[in-house]
Amino acid sequence: MGARGPAPKPTKLRLLHGDRADRTNTSEPVPADVEIKHPTWLSAAARTVWRQYAPDLQRTGVLTGWDVESFAIVCDAVVRRRAAVKALRAEGEVVGIPLIGEDGDVVRMPSTGDKPGAIVMKRWVKNPWTLVLNEADAQILRWGGRFGMTPSDRAQLSLEGGGRRDPAEDLLT
Repeated sequence: MGARGPAPKPTKLRLLHGDRADRTNTSEPVPADVEIKHPTWLSAAARTVWRQYAPDLQRTGVLTGWDVESFAIVCDAVVRRRAAVKALRAEGEVVGIPLIGEDGDVVRMPSTGDKPGAIVMKRWVKNPWTLVLNEADAQILRWGGRFGMTPSDRAQLSLEGGGRRDPAEDLLT
């Protein structure tokens, strides 16, 4: 049987959160300091998300060479979430799908004298994009939280020298 309870918090986050020293793994393996690049399989939109968040995560030491694939999952989920929101806005949260009869054919309402042609019967269901949205949200919360990207994780962070910085510093690098 696997370990119980939530996944352990990464040591870097434990240190940033100010967790007790006896609960921090001081012999955790440390990844080599390498240039961190997004995976080649990321879509253009996901690479944009990567460029938006990766520099800050790298600066705090949370994103390392070993975390590239995990963080790419976050970026990919953000893109899927945005697509789902756009589709839901366009289509609505409830959509009509053709009603299929026992014979496997589409059920049509018989035509009447004043309305020629048969009208396809529909049943109203939750838009399938809702499932995409919910799954992307779950991935963002689960994986983003591991990088300290959720509000509750961020509220617990305490960086040396203060977490606030001048955005103009980005222009100097």
